[in-house]
Amino acid sequence: RFQDILGRSTDENSDLNAVLEDILKEKNNSIIRSFVQGPVLIRKGINAEGVIIEGINGDKLVKPLNNLIISGTGNLSDHTIIIGKSLADKYGLIIGDPLVVFDLTSISDISGIKRLKQFTIGGIFHSGLSEYDNNMVYTSIFSAQYLLGMEENISGKVVYLSQNDISSFPLLINEKLRYPYYATSWKEKHHTLFKWLEVQKLPIIIIFGMISLVAVVNIISALTMIVLDKTKAIGILQAIGFRKKQINLIFLTKGIIIGIIGSMTGLSIALILGYIQMKYHILSISEDIYFMDYLPLAFNVKNTIFIVVAGIISSIIASYWPAKIAANIKPANAVRYE
Repeated sequence: RFQDILGRSTDENSDLNAVLEDILKEKNNSIIRSFVQGPVLIRKGINAEGVIIEGINGDKLVKPLNNLIISGTGNLSDHTIIIGKSLADKYGLIIGDPLVVFDLTSISDISGIKRLKQFTIGGIFHSGLSEYDNNMVYTSIFSAQYLLGMEENISGKVVYLSQNDISSFPLLINEKLRYPYYATSWKEKHHTLFKWLEVQKLPIIIIFGMISLVAVVNIISALTMIVLDKTKAIGILQAIGFRKKQINLIFLTKGIIIGIIGSMTGLSIALILGYIQMKYHILSISEDIYFMDYLPLAFNVKNTIFIVVAGIISSIIASYWPAKIAANIKPANAVRYE
């Protein structure tokens, strides 16, 4: 998001366009939209609420925003407005309801001329972030320009990039963007959320590390019990000619089988539960505290493969000691009392 550092409006055809074209010349999947943003007052009956209105050029919200629509459409027009689910629930608003919007600066204007406009609710979005669901409304850029008294000026530009371009984009910005413009990314704006996620990583690693350690100990205990229970059979196998390596391989194979079955079972359960959570949001949290209203999940193929492989390798390592005990059993001692 690019705008003036002092919050001033700028001309649609300012030198910011040239800067963005230079920065984005190799970004084929980028989308640039002009936006107008400012504080307004919405009124429904006797209820009023201060919100931030954002007008975006184009006839429809861009895909990342449009995907958040849960009712109505993401179409932008001069007579429709898109509001958040929390705001809609707060005042009992539904699609098709009228909503009057006032410009806050014109209310206190000594001229007494107030800028206001009546909209029809055309869409309701749900982002899960209370900051947006409670405080943001969207409409066409022309309606926002009228309400905020900007004529044909804009607040700035919004650039939508692919996930692969986001990591390298800040470097290009710092090299080429000049005063009075500055840029903020959604990651920078919500740095508190990402800091919170980073803080959660260490406890998760510790907890799952302890669970893995318990699993390894259980495998060692189970195989050791099998060795003790099958001492006679091991002695007989050695007596008929089985070498130590062959005995060792039997228990290592059993450890590998345990690792594969356990890892694949755990993976299957995790995928099923993860899919249910992503689709139905079973685990909900307070969005006022945690910045979102449900526990988000995402599957990483590399991490998933690493965990499965690590589980199998851990099982092999855990089975080594019981296998060594089995291989060192002496046939005479194993069948002495039989």
